[in-house]
Amino acid sequence: MFQVNDNFQKLPGSYLFSTIAKKVSAYQQENPDKNLIRLGIGDVTQPLAPAIIKALHAAVDEMGAAETFHGYAPDLGYEFLRSAIAKNDYESRGCDISADEIFVSDGAKCDSSNIQELFSADCKIAVCDPVYPVYVDSNVMAGRTGVYDAKTEMWSNVIYMPCTMENGFVPEFPKETPDVIYLCLPNNPTGTTITKSQLQEWVDYANKNGAIIIYDAAYEAYISEDDVAHSIYECEGAKTCAIEIRSFSKNAGFTGVRLGFTVVPKDLKRQDVSLHGMWARRHGTKFNGAPYIIQRAGEAVYSEEGKAQLKEQVAYYMKNASVIKSGLQEAGYTVFGGVNAPYIWLKTPDQMNSWEFFDYLLANANVVGTPGSGFGPSGEGYFRLTAFGSYENTVAALERIKKM
Repeated sequence: MFQVNDNFQKLPGSYLFSTIAKKVSAYQQENPDKNLIRLGIGDVTQPLAPAIIKALHAAVDEMGAAETFHGYAPDLGYEFLRSAIAKNDYESRGCDISADEIFVSDGAKCDSSNIQELFSADCKIAVCDPVYPVYVDSNVMAGRTGVYDAKTEMWSNVIYMPCTMENGFVPEFPKETPDVIYLCLPNNPTGTTITKSQLQEWVDYANKNGAIIIYDAAYEAYISEDDVAHSIYECEGAKTCAIEIRSFSKNAGFTGVRLGFTVVPKDLKRQDVSLHGMWARRHGTKFNGAPYIIQRAGEAVYSEEGKAQLKEQVAYYMKNASVIKSGLQEAGYTVFGGVNAPYIWLKTPDQMNSWEFFDYLLANANVVGTPGSGFGPSGEGYFRLTAFGSYENTVAALERIKKM
């Protein structure tokens, strides 16, 4: 008899952003005259930079000629893009990462969920709490998380590392040694980060204990402070313990275009097995490559023209972040983030839980945000706003919030 994969049935409730979408849709149906400002989902609003559009057009023209048509992409991605990544993202920062250690994909979300396929079913994972839900949910789907406790909102086989106001939202080494450690820095959802010396301590810890770090660097383009690492490979010894995942979505606006990459160093081995070789096999078996025209667009990100234009876009979003942070502080809120990431993390007022504040903000300011509890137990009592809206909407949203 046919049976479904029971692991999927273990997922609690619905996906965070699906729940938000349903609540917002219901509110709009009841209040069609209300003008909502959405500062919830981390989607960009600025159009693709001119250098990227130019590269897309040129690549499309190539595809229209028989002599320059391109079919399936190489497994790792086209050499022109991987070399540009290696030079600009790693060599320029003193990191010894070669082009053939870079695997081009259609986005960091897919890679961050698929990477768990490399690990055995009994591996213990550790996550920062609050946490980007994909890390935990993808391991639930793999049957790696044990039993869910609805009261604590925790899985029995997941090691939660609380990141709260009391510890500066910086994860601390867990008492139980994990096999796999997920780190997202700068962090989604808290918008906070750690210094390079603190990150070096995690690398040393992983090497000492034989653990592997999954390092999500999707927001590295927003780092403004000098003592914050843009890549985990800036730390000594990271090539023997870390896999790094990157995205073109937030630094270049590719949320609707789709492009990302994962770095798996050749030096990364466990039980004398090369994880680079394992990921290469998985990548080649289950993925047919990002489209040629998209990879050419990715290459344009690293052109001098592209760098200048994207620097302006990042500055635009971080200006929004500054507006949100300063405006909330003036209104008496306790606020974090907004310096090295386009996320603002605030304490909910008046002892409200995070979903109560979601409803309150929606009804009284017509502003949509994201409840902190959707990111894990330690997210309760907090709320996330994004800086990815237009500047005009961002200013308007803060004026509405101040009037509540």
